[in-house]
Amino acid sequence: QVQLVKSGGGLVQLGGSPRLSCEASGIAFNFYSMSWYRQAPGKQRELVARITTDGGTLYADTVKGRFTISRDNTKNMSYLQMNSLKHDDTAVYYCKTGSPNNYWGQGTQVTVSL
Repeated sequence: QVQLVKSGGGLVQLGGSPRLSCEASGIAFNFYSMSWYRQAPGKQRELVARITTDGGTLYADTVKGRFTISRDNTKNMSYLQMNSLKHDDTAVYYCKTGSPNNYWGQGTQVTVSL
């Protein structure tokens, strides 16, 4: 199962720094990459960040330098720290495990205030 267990999103201020948290249970967590995706209204779902089993990371160009993905293998947790939020960051955010399972979390809305 994949669940967002801490809702750091919701309605947040422009320039804010919420953190999203995801727990992945039922798998050998340390053998799976973890990813964060988002989908804004009228747009396709896009990869935001991914962290590999050994801690390597990749980021979408739009969030590079502002967002940080991390993992805690002792807690089966992945985190997405979002800084300097922009209006274009408004979206539903999803957590996902890597292959072969590709389990998706339920998603959470992040809305950046006008």
